[in-house]
Amino acid sequence: VQLVESGGGSVQSGGSLRLSCAASGPISGIRDMGWYRQISGKQREMVATIGREGQTKYADSVKGRFTISRDNAAKRVFLQMNNLNTEDTAVYFCNADGTKMNYGLGGSFNSFSDFTAWGQGTQVTVHP
Repeated sequence: VQLVESGGGSVQSGGSLRLSCAASGPISGIRDMGWYRQISGKQREMVATIGREGQTKYADSVKGRFTISRDNAAKRVFLQMNNLNTEDTAVYFCNADGTKMNYGLGGSFNSFSDFTAWGQGTQVTVHP
């Protein structure tokens, strides 16, 4: 299972960016999807998560400014970030967990198993 992020970049304080993440691979179903961020030298932190039915959770620092959404059919998750400030500067990572299909040597399906996947990260830089 692979996750690929896009949409990062540089923006002035007060500006907006929209991140997108696409999941691919032998996915049977995705439960939770989310965005996390990591500032250099610090631990990765949760920014926002969304369940399959659309239930959301946000870090206090982004409530009212960021909106997470997902497209289940397209296996995509989005993060709309408004009113950005310099403290939002970080590498943003997409995360998903769910169930994937496993195949045998002959290519035939043989089982399901759980997965947790991370994207490669996308840089968001907010200038004063």
